Amino acid sequence: MLKALLRFPFLILFLSHLSLSTASAQDIPAPVQIIPADTAAVPNSWDFGGTGTVNFSQVSLSNWAAGGQSSLSALGILNIYSNYKKGKNTWNNTLDLTYGTVKLQEQRLRKSDDRLELNLKYGRQASSKWFYTAQLNTRTQLSPTYTPERDSVISNFMAPAFILASIGMDYKPNPKLSVFISPFTGKFTAVLNQRMADYGAFGVEAAQRDLEGNLIPGTGERFREEFGGFVNVRFRNEIFKNVILQSKADLFSNYLHNAKNIDVSWENLVNFKVNKFLSASLFVHMIYDDDILIDIDRGGDGTMDGKGPRLQLKETMGIGLSYKFE
Repeated sequence: MLKALLRFPFLILFLSHLSLSTASAQDIPAPVQIIPADTAAVPNSWDFGGTGTVNFSQVSLSNWAAGGQSSLSALGILNIYSNYKKGKNTWNNTLDLTYGTVKLQEQRLRKSDDRLELNLKYGRQASSKWFYTAQLNTRTQLSPTYTPERDSVISNFMAPAFILASIGMDYKPNPKLSVFISPFTGKFTAVLNQRMADYGAFGVEAAQRDLEGNLIPGTGERFREEFGGFVNVRFRNEIFKNVILQSKADLFSNYLHNAKNIDVSWENLVNFKVNKFLSASLFVHMIYDDDILIDIDRGGDGTMDGKGPRLQLKETMGIGLSYKFE
């Protein structure tokens, strides 16, 4: 056998080469693929999203014996959120915009609703359900609101604006509920329209008066500062299939002035989801603030002859187009 192999030296060389190649393939490890640091997958700690809704309402009358007015109205609602979570730190940011218009027959277009609210909240986890929290909330409107005669402005952008700066603890027993408790809260009311500030609108100090009792223009305070305790409760849950309830209650007590008089703001929004693009909504907002004086009829004769604190109520309902984005 050996003599036969020696006659074919090329066969010996081929077998030797095959043996070395097999050994090399077994002994040499496979190359490791190195992923550059800038292309490695990094978990996204931010969560963005929101919903946009446009509701329409239209009434057209022609020779209608029972009477009435033709009307056309539109209401737009935009809710945007931006949340961050990494380790024990969280950021929860929301922006809510509402704007509505209505036109009655031959009358000019009027504003029916106007709201802008920005909320910024930072939290650091203290336990499984409690967070150290700092919060900044701002509420105002986008455009001026006029009297029915359109002879004067009764509110405008930053007139008023309500600003709350709070430090406290946030209790989150589940994703549906949040209860923020702050013993240290600054509440600021801004009325940047000087004419409105001179009349003491929205609780700011009115202008001084001369010896004849006339207002001295430009002497009204445009800012009001308060310090007290604040409680904010937020709840969101699907109470029925495709029916979502969002509720928010704000309670504020001024330590330095009538501490037992609680300022209350309670908002409730119910969204009814018909399908991917059609929805209906019901929004109810109640406010009570004893520093905001409302025109009242003390004598019951139809003439506004006084001012006093009253429960403020706003309700809107509509059906229209809705889109959810993430």
